[in-house]
Amino acid sequence: MIDRRMLLAGGGAALGIGLWQIRGLAAEALGYDATSDFALTGQLTQGGWARGRAPLGTRMLGFNRRAVAVAPDRSFFIAFDRDAALRADILADLGDGTTTRGQLTIAPRAWQIERIPLGPKPGAPPNPEYARRREGELAQINAARGVDHAIEGWRQKFIWPAYGRISGRFGSQRIYNGTPGSYHSGMDIATGTSGTPFVAPADGVVTLAAASSFSLEGRLLMIDHGMGLNSAFLHCSAHAVKVGDVVRQGQFIGRIGMTGRATGPHLHWSVKWRDARLDPLLFVGAMPKR
Repeated sequence: MIDRRMLLAGGGAALGIGLWQIRGLAAEALGYDATSDFALTGQLTQGGWARGRAPLGTRMLGFNRRAVAVAPDRSFFIAFDRDAALRADILADLGDGTTTRGQLTIAPRAWQIERIPLGPKPGAPPNPEYARRREGELAQINAARGVDHAIEGWRQKFIWPAYGRISGRFGSQRIYNGTPGSYHSGMDIATGTSGTPFVAPADGVVTLAAASSFSLEGRLLMIDHGMGLNSAFLHCSAHAVKVGDVVRQGQFIGRIGMTGRATGPHLHWSVKWRDARLDPLLFVGAMPKR
């Protein structure tokens, strides 16, 4: 077995989109070698993502000891949770019995943390009726996230689903007297009024379009972008698509609202790859000035 251990080198700013190429210790890997190197582009940071190309002859690709799907052209997608470790491993099992291994360096993030010198937020435990309802809602969400269609939105440069003020950032968290609260798992876009239309950030297939308001998420809409990557849009006032619809980037898919647990009209957009929660801002860049 040939074990090529490789180090990931980054180019450009830590949070900027750049080209990373895994460089092998062998001389032939000093330049891109399709038989032994992985070429990655994306955001190699907590809450970030990367697209890559598997080496020629790859029979199976593994990322942190879990199998990763590989497209016919050898392209693949991986991502890094908000609390991901700062090292990650990638392995290609080649058809000739050899393996190519790489180690990725994941840049840490400085999250917006607010420390409150009080105890945890007060609240009564949920009653049995709420617990039963919530269990059913979570089952629908998990089922929708488990669907993986042959759609290629994951290859696209994402666009903003709506324009407005960013009223909540991914990863922010409050700590109450030393007890961490849940961190914010998406990005909030406030437009000031309900009914503002929003569009699909990339191609996908609708996997959930809640007919009634969920207790927390409200009118929830979920889209599968393929390769385990999906978007969720919370607090909608209306949906313009239904489960099973194929949507294209920029297509009108719903209207912003304040259904569910929301203090005002806004679009909560979350992005997830498998179990990893990702920062939508790292898919779209800064909000354009309009």
